[in-house]
Amino acid sequence: MHEQRNLHKIGLLCFVLEVSRAGYYKWTNRMPSNRTKTKERLLTRILSVFEQSRETYGCPRVYQSLRKNGVAVNHKTVERLMREHEITPIRKRKYKSTTDSKHNLPISPNILSREFEVQELDEVWVGDITYVETKEGWLYVATTIDLFSRQVVGWSASANMTSELVLSAFQNACSSRQRAPVLFHSDRGSQYASVLFRNELTANSTLQSMSRKGNCWDNAVAESFFGSLKSELVYRNTFDTRKQAELMVFEYIEIFYNKQRLHSGLNYLTPEEKAQKGKKAA
Repeated sequence: MHEQRNLHKIGLLCFVLEVSRAGYYKWTNRMPSNRTKTKERLLTRILSVFEQSRETYGCPRVYQSLRKNGVAVNHKTVERLMREHEITPIRKRKYKSTTDSKHNLPISPNILSREFEVQELDEVWVGDITYVETKEGWLYVATTIDLFSRQVVGWSASANMTSELVLSAFQNACSSRQRAPVLFHSDRGSQYASVLFRNELTANSTLQSMSRKGNCWDNAVAESFFGSLKSELVYRNTFDTRKQAELMVFEYIEIFYNKQRLHSGLNYLTPEEKAQKGKKAA
């Protein structure tokens, strides 16, 4: 009886749609087309790349990652699928000043002068300070970045924004790279202008360069890294303690940013891949 009712419903549906029963059964039993299967496989790969990027990649990096892994695909196809399925990174913006340039300490000239493209590893390093909000209070993070590879070669974190903070980041970089740079560039912050930090540069025969007053673009590479750190880690999480925040910053820098994240300024190499190329060329 139940089967007869179903047959009656199907017959009525075919009458309304003006199709034959044979056509209806052919449609219901039709297998997905090769084009549909290809689209579904590509969408699965896109989702996999997006998840591995910690949901931080937009279309350009997803596309470049697929190409690096041998997936032949058009950029517009990736863009369309990501838009259709609302695959997009979350971006948030906040601001808190970390630069104390109102001091009477000596200011170094802007030797770097926005020449961010250098030819060798450890030729120029840039440094800066940012902040991470936790329930315990602010955690300040200082980084030292190699301009050639865009690799974070040294960093440090502290509850206090002191000269020791930037000194530690620089010394960690020297220890990691087993050398000091020819030139070190930063903003005009009192930490970088301090006697403590200047003496360290002098001891390593490193020249000092500083941005012009109120000009963040003079230190754009360091600013760009902090923009990525904030949007890809800090604004996506709530930190109960400074220690928890420091551990997650460590994981972001040492595991994800330096070794996994494709860098648009490096033709979509990772900083570590670029550094390895620099070592081979030396």
